[in-house]
Amino acid sequence: MNFANASILVERLAKAEKKLEEKIRKLSKFHLLIIDEMGYLPFHQLGAHCFFQLVSRRYEMGSIIFTSNKSYGEWGDIFRDHVIAAAIFDRILHHCTTVNIKGDR
Repeated sequence: MNFANASILVERLAKAEKKLEEKIRKLSKFHLLIIDEMGYLPFHQLGAHCFFQLVSRRYEMGSIIFTSNKSYGEWGDIFRDHVIAAAIFDRILHHCTTVNIKGDR
């Protein structure tokens, strides 16, 4: 299992552009990847593309848990690209269980 803050993870993937394949390969070895705070900060274009590559590589190979205070409809704003958001959703929603927790706030 590995835990990562979404913004920090995306920033590290984008900075490792030349070693991106190696980073994604390492993150793909975990049975479970927990990505926290999806949507707290929007991703820049390179970061969104790197994140898509990570999700695509893990698709049907390892589990991912996302925590977010954003609804699925708002994820296009997180990636600043609704096409990338739709492609990511194709992969993560295929075998997913969504748990929606609503509080008093």
